[in-house]
Parts: sequence; structure tokens; C-alpha cells
Amino acid sequence: MWSPGSRRPSTTSGPLFSQSLISTEVSSALPDNYTIRPLQRSDYKSGLLDVLRVLTTVGDISEKAWDERYDWMARRGDEYFILVVCNGEKKVVGTGAVVVERKFIHNLGLVGHIEDIAVTKDQQGKKLGLRIIQALEYIAEQVGCYKTILDCSEENEGFYNKCGFKRAGLEMAHYYDKK
Repeated sequence: MWSPGSRRPSTTSGPLFSQSLISTEVSSALPDNYTIRPLQRSDYKSGLLDVLRVLTTVGDISEKAWDERYDWMARRGDEYFILVVCNGEKKVVGTGAVVVERKFIHNLGLVGHIEDIAVTKDQQGKKLGLRIIQALEYIAEQVGCYKTILDCSEENEGFYNKCGFKRAGLEMAHYYDKK
């Protein structure tokens, strides 16, 4: 089992978490010349934000703002596990995250929240989304989560069913206007 000291590199300039948390089984199931790895600070220039634009509005994020957010996440220690899939040209073509929540219930259990699964349109159909989900579930299990949960649109429910998830409730949201 994973331990916090083995997860985080000593500086915020390296990967967001240890490559040892990436499943070798998932890595070997990727198409030839594709890799899956932890987010790195340099991914600002590798296309991560463009991949996220497939999913939702991203905004105009400067490299300075990116670096500040990356450093903040890196300092969180063992909460943020964001990974990327890169093609043979080292360009980011897919991403996903698991955020670990600490609970009082389930004997101070941990819950993994899978977020921001995105694959560029030209890479869809290569099972990259499935591999991202599998890699995130592996990470969640390795860090001690008793379950992983995610929210999705009804149009994506079939995909997540194929990944082993089942409907377990109803998502509700309350959005706030930015002032």
C-alpha cells in the first residue's frame, strides 16, 4: 500500500505525484508510443488546457497563474492526482483527475472523486478514456480509498457503466455568479 512520504516529489517542479502510482497494466494497454504519466508543470505548454476545452470552459489562464495553481496542488501532499496521456509526439491528448476526500465516516475513510475526464476529439475511439479511468481507479485504491465516485451527464452514463461504475444517486449543483 502507498504511504504519503512515497508519493510527493520533494519539489513542485517535478511531476505532481510519483509515477509508481500509475498502473503498469494500464500503461501497457495504451496504443503504441502513447504514455500515461502524472501531470507536470511543463504541461501548460504540452496542450493540457486545450484538452480540457473539449470538456468545458477553461478561460484564459496565464503561465504564471498555471504555475501558482500547480504549486498549490503540489503542496496539498496527497489530495490531487492528475494524470495525462501523451501521444508519440509528447503532446497531451487526454487527462483525468482523482481528488481524495478525507471522511469521518467509514473509520476515517478516504473517497476518491474522479473529475475532468477529457480526450481530444481526434483521439476518441482509442480507449484512452477507459485507460484514464482505470489508471485513476488504481491510484485511488493504492492510496487507500474505500470507493471512487464521479458525476457525469446522462449521455456519458453508458461509457461509465462500461468502466464498471453504476448509478448510485442523483447529482445536484448550485452555481454561484462570479463577482
